[in-house]
Amino acid sequence: MSITTRAAVDTGPVSATRKARTSHLVAFAIVGVMLIVAPFVAYPVFVMKVLCFALFALAFNLLFGFGGMLSFGHAAYFGMASYVSAYTAKHWGVGPEISILAGVLVAATLGLFIGALAIRSKGIYLSMVTLAFAQMVFFFSLQTPSFTGGEDGIQTVPRRPLFGLIDITDDRALYVVVCAIFLAGLFVIYRTIHSPFGQVLKSIRENETRALSLGYKVSRYKLLVFVLSASIAGLAGATKALVFQLASLTDVHWAMSGEVVLMAILGGIGTIFGPILGATVIIGMQNYLASMGAWVTVIQGCVFVACVLVFREGILGLVARLAKTKL
Repeated sequence: MSITTRAAVDTGPVSATRKARTSHLVAFAIVGVMLIVAPFVAYPVFVMKVLCFALFALAFNLLFGFGGMLSFGHAAYFGMASYVSAYTAKHWGVGPEISILAGVLVAATLGLFIGALAIRSKGIYLSMVTLAFAQMVFFFSLQTPSFTGGEDGIQTVPRRPLFGLIDITDDRALYVVVCAIFLAGLFVIYRTIHSPFGQVLKSIRENETRALSLGYKVSRYKLLVFVLSASIAGLAGATKALVFQLASLTDVHWAMSGEVVLMAILGGIGTIFGPILGATVIIGMQNYLASMGAWVTVIQGCVFVACVLVFREGILGLVARLAKTKL
């Protein structure tokens, strides 16, 4: 092999992979630094809200951006986990670690049931099935006040010591816990995407028929990613209930499902860190433009339209394209 040919090989796919890994390490470092600095420049509860919804958007992006399945019912997992976490913490007196785990398990079970039925359909039909089940969960929550508190929700959820040792009544102490949960969820998603399972998942997204012809059990892969996405969405919802000490109908409303779609698309569908940026933008607008009332929704709509028309790959996708790398 000549020197020129060898150089061409060295600067091919291997070089691109190394460049992508380097960009990911840089992105992780930036996220880490921002997590350290954030509570000193912003209200800790606001930052924790951003992290919870960023994890929620990451869960949705795993299903849609890498699994190719558009769900309009992700609020069902987020909200039901929030209710279960709040209920077990307040009425059963369990610690936050048990209440969060209970919420995740319920979300995973719900994802298994809904996913097993939804993956039988494709495209918009799958989306409608998920929306229908999400509406069922909403009406169940509305009609069972003994469990959910009805329109009042479950309020004043106690913050008991984590593992019976760590006091999380202080917002800054709780912030460290929320950061750990967020980073754990991000790591699980990152490893899933870059595992053999993730590669098969991408091939199913691109060409399901060809994946079937190669012998992959497509339904099994789709169901697994459905359950994983629902579990991480449940983790976000359960953590959110602990942060705000509240679980309400807003968490299971169809608008919440639409909001997470907006976050993921705005940040960048199919990117690893895009949903984090999208959640930060949307939650920031809701917080800092709250005085404008209903106009916040109009502004969000304008931002979404601009994103779709000008840079369809989302904010982070545009940045990555300009930098000629993949985030």
